[in-house]
Amino acid sequence: MKFEMISAEEYEKFTIKSPYRSFMQTLEIAKYRQKNGWVPYYFGVLEDDEIIAASLVLAKPTFLGKSTYIAPGGPQLDFENRPLAKYFLTNLAKFAKSHNGYVLEISPYYELIERDRNGEPVEGGFNHTKTLKTLELIGFKSLPNPSQPKYLFALDIDNKTPDELFMDFKRNTRNHIRKAEKMGVTIREIDKSELKKFKAITESTSERRNFTDRPLEYYEEMYDLFATKDEAKFILAEAKIDDKTVPLSAAMFMLYGDEIVYLFSGSDKEYMRDYNAQYLIQWYMIKYAAEHKFKRYNFYGIQGLPDPNAKDQGIYEFKKGFGGHVIELIGSFELSLGGVYHLHNIATRIKSIFK
Repeated sequence: MKFEMISAEEYEKFTIKSPYRSFMQTLEIAKYRQKNGWVPYYFGVLEDDEIIAASLVLAKPTFLGKSTYIAPGGPQLDFENRPLAKYFLTNLAKFAKSHNGYVLEISPYYELIERDRNGEPVEGGFNHTKTLKTLELIGFKSLPNPSQPKYLFALDIDNKTPDELFMDFKRNTRNHIRKAEKMGVTIREIDKSELKKFKAITESTSERRNFTDRPLEYYEEMYDLFATKDEAKFILAEAKIDDKTVPLSAAMFMLYGDEIVYLFSGSDKEYMRDYNAQYLIQWYMIKYAAEHKFKRYNFYGIQGLPDPNAKDQGIYEFKKGFGGHVIELIGSFELSLGGVYHLHNIATRIKSIFK
């Protein structure tokens, strides 16, 4: 095996076919991050001149002139191949440390335990918990507040028709979709010129539900990078109310590889219960996924393993109504690359005390 920096072109050829790819590992994300001061690197492990593992890695000075190195959604490799995982990560850490790095963060798009719709382990399903031991032996520690969710909810749609998928939805979900159609809700894709409508809905939702929304510039840049290549869609649900066309709900989706990811959304509180537009948006995109031969529809993050008392349990119940199952990723981790790492942790703790 040989660890080396590879070209963007070589990297893209590998990642297009990788079973561990994520839109967070794309060249487009690298371009977006560059605008915010991050420097992209592409690394690969070669065996007999063939790339068998790779990752986009980003670096940026963040503390005392030292740099944070991150692999968002990566590295892309089979972590059950422990010699390969150890070789890749050890060499990546050596590179980062020798190039002014004080911490290396990874968040692989790699599943830990196979789980069912209710979050229970599948009998006879895969179990990759030995991967955690591999990371621990290298020195990685779990990140307490990762940017990538650990638990997702996804619907397998490979070779299923829209009608078959619809009949697998819970009865209440089907009824909500039919009601939205009866109420005259319409769905359409919007272009960049209408992103202010999208932003108005997500912003009001973030204020109501107490989460941080992305700025309009983020959505505009993601549109330029992905939607122009049909790798992102911004969807708007509307209805005529008192002879006015009213925006009811909006959502952003990423289309990458063989899956569609439901990334951001919002709904007008005043019309949510009466019009159920958010259900019709999901049905629109699930049909699109089936008709365009995608294999998985990823509803993205849920809060921890399903628990009736968990925060945002309603979001999980909403997603569960469409069928599917829980995905548990191995998580996000960080590796100390020197003394500045410990100084940073001390500074962070002191800052939190006086916050």
